[in-house]
Amino acid sequence: MTTLTTALKAGPEAPAILHRCRELVAPALAEAVGGMHPWMREMADYALGRGAAGGAPAAHSQGKGVRQALAVLGAEAAGGPAEAGVPAAVAVELVHTFSLLHDDIMDGDAMRRGRPALWKAYGTGPAVLAGDALFALAVQTLTTASAPGAAHRLSAALGDLVRGQADDLLFAHRPWTGPEAVSVAEYEAMAEHKTGSLLGCALALGAHLAGAPEETAAVLDRTGRHLGVAFQIVDDLLGIWGDPAVTGKPVHGDLRQGKKTFPVLAALATPSGPALEGLLTARDDTAVVRAAAVVEQAGGRSAALREARRHLTVAHGLLASVQPAPRPAADLRTLLSALSRRTV
Repeated sequence: MTTLTTALKAGPEAPAILHRCRELVAPALAEAVGGMHPWMREMADYALGRGAAGGAPAAHSQGKGVRQALAVLGAEAAGGPAEAGVPAAVAVELVHTFSLLHDDIMDGDAMRRGRPALWKAYGTGPAVLAGDALFALAVQTLTTASAPGAAHRLSAALGDLVRGQADDLLFAHRPWTGPEAVSVAEYEAMAEHKTGSLLGCALALGAHLAGAPEETAAVLDRTGRHLGVAFQIVDDLLGIWGDPAVTGKPVHGDLRQGKKTFPVLAALATPSGPALEGLLTARDDTAVVRAAAVVEQAGGRSAALREARRHLTVAHGLLASVQPAPRPAADLRTLLSALSRRTV
């Protein structure tokens, strides 16, 4: 199998950008979580990779901090100091973590970042409660920041996120082909809501807290939404052809689960659709291996790459239209490209 070309790999600058933003946000994030109920704080630390089950200190993967970085860079792009975006970064990181806790429960995913998901470590009820506590803390963080409209923007993004998650769950019950099948347009609307809404919110909130006009924040929100669709499409590619050592998930995992992903939907729309439908319905080991080959042969993989690139191009164009400050603009361009150009 082929991989994405070298041009589609994250450049060396992206990790440094993410590290800078995480280090800036870390003290405020720790302070916010430190004020939670002790049991909620223990679970939050576990979810954030800062603690082991039971509360003992531990250093586990804490994620890349993508949304934190977008909030900080959004503030800088609007001409403000990086610090202006910190409350937004804390809020979106808390909401993102909350969404992961609930996603793992809904999807039945037992592992998260190389160790048991929170619901496996603490139980379903406690994990749901911890997610609720994180969302409440996110709203409180923005209310404390005294930025009119900020909490409303975050709540609206969460509404979109929930809508996208609902559509994703409902897609599982729809047929592969026929008039009731999921269309590519429906998929992209789902991806914008489920993944793009919080990325766009992070950029827009950072700019908002830095004093940017609403028009600028709105354009940055759309930038993040297009990035989110590109990100989700590439995630779909990883879900079929990704290296398990990198993704932490089994190869062909999305095919085994019968997920309606972009490359599959694109391949189903070709003359290979009927044969592919039979393999997707069977979903045994032999069928999923064959299904992956049929999706690639039918052009589903290449179509997904083209569409991801298209959304990335739109995101770059939107970013340029607000004429951001030069250095954060360069950092944002690097980060946008890196996020949607992972090796498959």
